[in-house]
Amino acid sequence: MTQNIHPTAYIAENAVLGDQVTVGPFAVIENNVVIGSGCEVGAHAVVLPYVKMGEGNILHPHAVLGGLPQDVGFKPETVSWLVIGDNNVFREGFTAHRATKENGETRIDSGCYFMNNSHVAHDCRIGDKTIFANNVAIGGHVEIGSHVFMGGGVVVHQFCRIGAYAIVQGTTGLNMDVIPFMLIGGRPARHYKLNTVGLRRAGITGERYNVLSAAFRLLKNKKSLDSLEETEELKLLKEWLAVKSKRGLHGFIDVSA
Repeated sequence: MTQNIHPTAYIAENAVLGDQVTVGPFAVIENNVVIGSGCEVGAHAVVLPYVKMGEGNILHPHAVLGGLPQDVGFKPETVSWLVIGDNNVFREGFTAHRATKENGETRIDSGCYFMNNSHVAHDCRIGDKTIFANNVAIGGHVEIGSHVFMGGGVVVHQFCRIGAYAIVQGTTGLNMDVIPFMLIGGRPARHYKLNTVGLRRAGITGERYNVLSAAFRLLKNKKSLDSLEETEELKLLKEWLAVKSKRGLHGFIDVSA
């Protein structure tokens, strides 16, 4: 097994490191940690107990994974997890906490990019290929879909949901749910229009885009979506709307696209 571990790093006895893992100076990897092949743990980064990490993740200096939940009722002896997929990037100062309940999970899927000093709280779920800009902070039990972009300084109240392919304008505060495929921002936050740029980059164009545009006009007028062609995106939207919200939905300003 080929590994590159700096002599000043601390690796606990029962931590499991895969092949071709790199660990930088003064990094700390505690017990009950699994790190997949090809991961990089930067200088002074810390991986605390009960973290499972897939392959190809990059942890930059001073990032911390697996901290105790910021929940005054949490008992430190609780065995809960932070579970991470593959090929994520965690920049300097990033933090993520494990879950609050026995055997519960905070989960980050694959291909995400978390910029400086962003934070994922306990019991959250982050989908694939989502980006957090600098200083994004989300509360506990937040669910964020795949292909979401969170602008700098965004803060999210606990139990909110942010649907797939949404984009949140920088410095926005969210205390309700964000509908998939939408651009949201302002004070108070409002859905403005479809996330045109993000959808184009994802290949959601032509008739697929037109169906979404029609869907949001219908939603704005509180009408059924059943008359529209059942595209993959419309199915995702219907399934997301069918889940009962714990926080309610941010309002519309304009959903024409």
